[in-house]
Amino acid sequence: MLRIALLVVVAVFLAPIAVSAALYCCRNDIADWRLADRSSAGLLPPAARKPEAVVRVFSARTVSWRGIVATHSWIVVKGPGERAYRRYDYTAWGMPIWIDRFVPDGRWFGSVPEVVFAADGIEAERMLPRIREAIATYRYAKVGDYRLWPGPNSNTFVATVMGAVPEMRASLPATAIGKDFPYDGRWIGATPSGTGFRINLGGYLGLTLGWVEGVEVNLLGAVAGLDLRRPGLKLPGLGRVGI
Repeated sequence: MLRIALLVVVAVFLAPIAVSAALYCCRNDIADWRLADRSSAGLLPPAARKPEAVVRVFSARTVSWRGIVATHSWIVVKGPGERAYRRYDYTAWGMPIWIDRFVPDGRWFGSVPEVVFAADGIEAERMLPRIREAIATYRYAKVGDYRLWPGPNSNTFVATVMGAVPEMRASLPATAIGKDFPYDGRWIGATPSGTGFRINLGGYLGLTLGWVEGVEVNLLGAVAGLDLRRPGLKLPGLGRVGI
């Protein structure tokens, strides 16, 4: 049984991370992260040309070697009639909640973001008060609260906001390490989408079962599992692999 367990860990957790590391070595051409591209990826139109409300959740591979296993997530909102987007990031630098420090749909130090969730118009407008309230009352908003691993980090922050607006019906990528950190202080509770439940031991070990989140096993922050809505695998380092 011990051998079988070790084989499962190697096949499901370590092998995908090794593949991700190999891919990183092949594609990495950034000598200095400070010079990396942070310009718009073209995922949002100019705010002045979009009068309706907007809500977006983005996620992109994080900086340097950490991108082998992890992604960074952030939130972008705009109220109806507003002529500028507002971007919220949670970082390790200074006051952890950063507002408008980066381009709303910008590359994250060279990595093109993926759209995790998108809403426009009336649907987005209804979400905005709860999104703003969740950000304003975030419990880990003081200097020193940020922890890269197992959390609270940027993915914990975004998961908290998504949990305040369960009708988003979206799930952060399997590579969003920290998304399973118990942001509400409870180790047993509903998933952010409200379509299932999860058990998590401080972000180090956990199990998630939900229609939106699928089946996920968290081992030291790395997530492996099955996507139920859109059949696919969730693999550490590689993320979702569609079937």
